[in-house]
Amino acid sequence: MEKHRCSWCLGDALYEQYHDTEWGVPVKDDPLLFEFLILETFQAGLSWITILRKRENFRAAFDQFDYKKIATYKQGKIDALLQDSGIIRNKLKIHAAITNAQAFMKVQDEFGSFSNYLWKFVDGKPIKNKVKNYKDAPPTTALSDAISKDLKKRGFKFVGSTVVYAKMQAVGMVNDHEVDCFRYSEV
Repeated sequence: MEKHRCSWCLGDALYEQYHDTEWGVPVKDDPLLFEFLILETFQAGLSWITILRKRENFRAAFDQFDYKKIATYKQGKIDALLQDSGIIRNKLKIHAAITNAQAFMKVQDEFGSFSNYLWKFVDGKPIKNKVKNYKDAPPTTALSDAISKDLKKRGFKFVGSTVVYAKMQAVGMVNDHEVDCFRYSEV
């Protein structure tokens, strides 16, 4: 018998694999949280599958998402990124990646880790929603509004409430798997 998946990922092998192995799994590892921050930043205004298909290109272009390196990027590296057809060549988003790497490290200094900072918003455990159809999941919540506001106050860019909520879903802060999806009870 085939497993029932969330309907948003059906029909694309890469999407299904991402859904089955990563989406909604609680992430408390700072390097992976930073990777999702960068990917969600570039996703703003685009579809997630577009970013997912370019993920390995982003990984190569952005030094394996090494935030310490990204925080020090100079104009030569920015120019190279703007010429890289394997990623989204958006000047503002590339600059935001650098700014966000710098802000990320400041949060680490203040809270011990970015994970400590982020997960404090949900008291360290995922919010388990009861989504019957992914189209019923909200694009934002009062919590994503609050996190977005706090991130912006700390100097982060491209972290509007919709981007933040998508990140919360991706890193398992909220479980928005459809209730009849096999992953709902697993994550």
